Amino acid sequence: MESALPFVLSADAPGTPVAEYLPAARPLLRRRLLEHGAVLLRGFDVGGVDGFAGVVGAVSGEPLAYTERSSPRSTIKGRVYTSTDYPPAEEIFLHNENSYQAVWPRTLFFHCVRAPETLGSTPLADIRRVHAAIDPAVREEFAARGWMVVRNFTEGFGVAWQQAFGTEDRAEVERYCARNGMTAEWTATGLRTRARREAVHRHPETGEPVWFNHLAFFHVTTLGPEVCGGLREMYGEAGLPTNTYYGDGEPVPDEVVAHLRDCYRAEQRRFDWRPDDVLVVDNMLAAHGREPFTGPRRIAVAMAEPWSAADAAQARTARTDTPGETSDGTR
Repeated sequence: MESALPFVLSADAPGTPVAEYLPAARPLLRRRLLEHGAVLLRGFDVGGVDGFAGVVGAVSGEPLAYTERSSPRSTIKGRVYTSTDYPPAEEIFLHNENSYQAVWPRTLFFHCVRAPETLGSTPLADIRRVHAAIDPAVREEFAARGWMVVRNFTEGFGVAWQQAFGTEDRAEVERYCARNGMTAEWTATGLRTRARREAVHRHPETGEPVWFNHLAFFHVTTLGPEVCGGLREMYGEAGLPTNTYYGDGEPVPDEVVAHLRDCYRAEQRRFDWRPDDVLVVDNMLAAHGREPFTGPRRIAVAMAEPWSAADAAQARTARTDTPGETSDGTR
């Protein structure tokens, strides 16, 4: 039987303060989160932005700052942010938050401040199932070679490097990149960064193999034929704002990325937002995205529980003596 995504925990009485519910319910929420990948708290009185921050603290502890940005967001208060500020007509493809970074959040929180009039869901996909659905030859290739993201920060297009790294000091950017397994190259038009990451990870608690990366999300073809063609013509392959490759820098065939997108789409599940919903997502079990929408839509976002590439490598090393496992975690 297919597990629910997300699993819904509803208030016994509509309007129950979520702050009263969580202390006793936290163990249940964490169990369901580990099983399903996402839990939806519905029918509670959250108590605004401060109450939402309280949910984060009660479930996961101190929220994280949003660093090495790849999309525009605004700060609501403290470390609570708006969801990505993209035009309503645009889809945001499924991805795992900050999986292109050396450190990423284990847990994500979304709060529906105002629901859209139509669509506007935050669709989810179980990345355990995505991993299983990928052609084994494709999966093995990426498990062996990893993947690489190349970003070109060009003045007047997309997120500026000063905004992405939170500084105007080039030396500080270089130090950040060195600390986080990236290369920084200053070009005539701005900054180019490269980062090689693993495509297949193990979940820190369950040990299950998961397809945890931005490989399809950042590939230029995911933008659609017209935009993809225009960017390739305007910037050339080396100058694309963002693109992905095999970990050794070799191009990934467009049809391989199309196959990966198909695997995500096949596992995508959706729900309609209701005011004061809170969605809790295990970022290493479920990918998330955004549907196009009409009408005002306001979703607050917070992140918590950092996990790093170093943590993942240590955990992977600890499992190397387990008999019968392959490089991608299958048996």
